[in-house]
Order: sequence, then C-alpha cells, then structure tokens
Amino acid sequence: MPKYYEEKQEDPRPCSGIREDLRGCLLEHHCVLKEGKSPKQCLKEGHCRALQVTFFECKRSLLDTRTRFRGRKGY
Repeated sequence: MPKYYEEKQEDPRPCSGIREDLRGCLLEHHCVLKEGKSPKQCLKEGHCRALQVTFFECKRSLLDTRTRFRGRKGY
C-alpha cells in the first residue's frame, strides 16, 4: 500500500509521491539496514524493483506528448 496521498502533497514536482515511496522502501530495506550497502547498490541488485519501474514510467510519461490527453502514469 503506498504511503502517498494526494492531500499530503508537499512537493509540487511530478512523480514526487513515487519518489518518496521508493526512497522509503530503499532506506527500510534489509540490504541497507543489515548489510550496510548504499541504496544505489541495492537498486542495482534489484531491490524495490516494482517502485523503480513505476518511477521510471512516471518520469518517461512526462516526455511523452500523448500523456497530455491520457494523464501521467503512476499515482
């Protein structure tokens, strides 16, 4: 369940909710907490992959001109 809600939007940048959830997932993951690796290394290993793909799709949809009619992907 995402921790982000529309009413809570503090950061006006697009895809900020997904960014916040991805950051939280990485910082709370056992890869960072127990193994002492950096979040960047954990991303390369494939942790929090679903949020990473969703964040990528949201950022890519900002460049896609068709999204003016369909809306941004993500939440």
